[in-house]
Amino acid sequence: MPSPASLLVAACAVLLAACGQQEPAAPTAGADGAGPTATGEVNLYTTREPGLIQPLLDAYTASSGVRVNTVFLKDGLLERLGAEGGRSSADVLMTVDTGNLLDLVEAGHTQPVDSEVLESAIPGHLRGTDGEWFALSLRDRVLYADRDLELDGFAYEDLADPQWKGRVCIRSGQHPYNTSLFAAMIAHNGAEATERWLRGVKHNQARKAAGGDRDVARDILAGICDIGIANAYYVGRMKNAEEGSEQRQWGDAIQVIRPVFAGAADGGTHVNISGAAVARHAPNRDNAVGLLEYLVSDEAQSLYARANYEYPVKAGVELDPVVASFGAMKVDPLPLGEVVRHRRQASELVDKVGFDN
Repeated sequence: MPSPASLLVAACAVLLAACGQQEPAAPTAGADGAGPTATGEVNLYTTREPGLIQPLLDAYTASSGVRVNTVFLKDGLLERLGAEGGRSSADVLMTVDTGNLLDLVEAGHTQPVDSEVLESAIPGHLRGTDGEWFALSLRDRVLYADRDLELDGFAYEDLADPQWKGRVCIRSGQHPYNTSLFAAMIAHNGAEATERWLRGVKHNQARKAAGGDRDVARDILAGICDIGIANAYYVGRMKNAEEGSEQRQWGDAIQVIRPVFAGAADGGTHVNISGAAVARHAPNRDNAVGLLEYLVSDEAQSLYARANYEYPVKAGVELDPVVASFGAMKVDPLPLGEVVRHRRQASELVDKVGFDN
């Protein structure tokens, strides 16, 4: 006669089948013995809009067979990881903005990765020296200018030139895109020079620092200003918008110039990033590393360029035609970790000079 225990197991199996469920497979030990891993999946915690990265994740699954479980967190990633602690199921942490990514590193939510694939694809100043974080795509901070202006190059420092009085549009100085640029200015030229520069840019504003990057193009079309600072990838979206739409008109009204830092001997264009790291308690560590390595492959980098109009972090990848039309880009070689170090000081200077007032 079957034992009561065996009858209970059989009954549970019948109930699971009736509900259309399957018993979960028994977990297997991770490579480092730290915890269970589910072969064939990877858990992604991301602050990026899922629609922007889904084509890349689908392509990764198609090529690897590894399923990507995405958890989108518009806000509160740090807090969630802190609450979950060692029980966290996160394998990969993906964010936009270098500062947001390094906040995760400094809070102890990441782990080092030693990967020849990642190191060969990503320049040293665009990844952590200890393998704790990696840039996956670049967002260059460029000059939007009236398409009829004749400009032969441009330096970020030129925004404070008196010739541009009443002709500059820019979003809030406290927005992370601008805080990052201002922090890079401090790293290159020092805090005192940056404060004078910020006062000059404020003096040149055609309107209060506000709105978004695309509003800079809108206001150039409207004749409110002639130049402004914004991210390049928005131009790809505007110039590829429906013919006759407002955004298409904004995009067609401007030209794009990639500024450099005049104060740097080997100056280049300031970039921010989308990037990722392997989570400290990743239960599927091998798959996490595999996903990161895929995201710097030629295929994935090309998808970044075509789907989001972001600049590939890997050299030699074909660019979207709109992005290619901006010309060659030399990335500022200043390590992004050095830029992030000046974020707080940059924010304080924005308030000190009343940049947004």
